[in-house]
Amino acid sequence: MTYVTDVPEMAVAPAGGPPGHEAAVPAADTPTQWAAAYFDGYSTVGLLAVVGVLFLAVAFVGGRLLRPVVPTPEKLLTYECGVDPVGEGWAHTQVRYYVYAFLYVIFAVDSIFLFPWATVFAEPGFGGTTLVEMFVFLGFLTVGLLYAWKKGVLEWT
Repeated sequence: MTYVTDVPEMAVAPAGGPPGHEAAVPAADTPTQWAAAYFDGYSTVGLLAVVGVLFLAVAFVGGRLLRPVVPTPEKLLTYECGVDPVGEGWAHTQVRYYVYAFLYVIFAVDSIFLFPWATVFAEPGFGGTTLVEMFVFLGFLTVGLLYAWKKGVLEWT
């Protein structure tokens, strides 16, 4: 009987079933060897994360060391699309625009959630549960929309 493996900690051996169906059997017997095989994948991800963080750190430090630093009063002014700033830096902004954007995000998420729900609803055994979950979700959205309507947020004046 021959063993074929890609991972040294695991070997593939015939399981006594039909030809072509092999089962993985451990080549190592101790828990330490099992743990080493288990965390081998995590060490690869950890090493990649460390390399990524080091790459960013080297890029930022290199940029700081190589750029010229000559602060002048003109460079320290606020920049507004090539126009010299006039007046105060504080300006009144309508909060209503943010509320409209927030409502758009809510309904965009709702529509994104409805497409998979319609697909799962067609599967056997999920109909009743998915229907109840969706009506609870739509109920929360309806309460939020009614609250926004009652507060007058949806009126464009």
